[in-house]
Amino acid sequence: MIYDTTIIGGGPSGLMAAISAAEHGARTLLLEKGSKLGTKLAISGGGRCNVTNRLSQEEIIRHIPGNGKFMYSAFSVFNNEDIIAFFENLGVKLKEEDHGRMFPVSNSAKSVVDALVNRMDALHVDVQRQTPVEAVHYGEEVHTILLKDGRHIETRTIVIAAGGKSVPHTGSTGDGYAWAKKAGHTITELFPTEVALTSNEAFVREKQLQGLSLRDVSLSVLNKKSKPIITHQMDMLFTHFGISGPAVLRCSQYAVKEMMRGHKPVMMHLDTLPEENEHELQQRLMKQAKDNPKKSVKNLLKGLVPERFLAFILNRLHMLDEQKAGELSNEAVRQLVGEMKHFTFAVNGSLPIEKAFVTGGGVSIKEIVPNTMQSKKMHGLYFCGEILDIHGYTGGYNITCALVTGRLAGMNAATAAKTEHAG
Repeated sequence: MIYDTTIIGGGPSGLMAAISAAEHGARTLLLEKGSKLGTKLAISGGGRCNVTNRLSQEEIIRHIPGNGKFMYSAFSVFNNEDIIAFFENLGVKLKEEDHGRMFPVSNSAKSVVDALVNRMDALHVDVQRQTPVEAVHYGEEVHTILLKDGRHIETRTIVIAAGGKSVPHTGSTGDGYAWAKKAGHTITELFPTEVALTSNEAFVREKQLQGLSLRDVSLSVLNKKSKPIITHQMDMLFTHFGISGPAVLRCSQYAVKEMMRGHKPVMMHLDTLPEENEHELQQRLMKQAKDNPKKSVKNLLKGLVPERFLAFILNRLHMLDEQKAGELSNEAVRQLVGEMKHFTFAVNGSLPIEKAFVTGGGVSIKEIVPNTMQSKKMHGLYFCGEILDIHGYTGGYNITCALVTGRLAGMNAATAAKTEHAG
């Protein structure tokens, strides 16, 4: 038996590709090497599954710093609003949360995965789990997939949805890159994105700030000339190895890319009070110190920044907690405000790609037709999801790319298979 379309990989993009191919009349096979389907969906959004984002198309593309513009053509065929309608039609009601993030009303990723699996069943997609692929042989008319158990599968079209290299316990261990290369594709350099950063600073080594979380701070990655490359205002966390938390994850790819260019270490700039004007804050504190000369410096500054961070700054500036406000010189106030507004430190690396949320790099988008996901190098070959060199911030952007590219890959693979077959 020859399949019309075979999808390799049962993650978000693979499940969508299988449904899309079957809906377009293809005899469809889905191969998944693990025992479960949709494992990445199941852990996304903290197990609640952030299926997409409701922001405008422009905003979504702005949140996909890794080749987001490539998605314009795809969005003209199937976009985030279509994803929402697709799930609602499957009976999965969605709700909108902060920053446009869309979650199932059930708050359970399982309801999303179950809906996709049930839809594949209804469409008679042949699903084979625990079926790892050994190799792919590209033929003139029919391609052959060689399985690890020795079986051969013949198929008119192939959709590679095997993921990247991050979160390997979900099955994305980079298997697909070799099959892409064999078809003549370029794999751009892989790197971790949405990843925690490591630092050798003494305060990190000595765990002085370990476990301290800072709310709504402004974090920047600086270039060699100490100019900000990117700034994000969100929460962050100091850890035993460096820094983590939302602001860090968003800044991480810029720091990692700087290091890949040989700029090591990379300097980070932290403003713990982004809403405060520096000069006004200095004036206010000078006045408060004058009005309350007997107050300790610690109490004078109480509530501005977390206590642990304040104690750390005072120590760094060789000031005592109990020093009286009346003893503070204007210069000392300027220094204190400077530390709160311009805390600068070095990062020297990141956690490994396996610990990253998202893989940067992948199959070069220059070799993919943007409105069909078809390979420009090999007939009957399509790509979707994280194997492509496209990466976004967390918040439903990567899953949006996965579902949109999966939709297009499945639909166009099915159409091509039927055309070939008829021919």
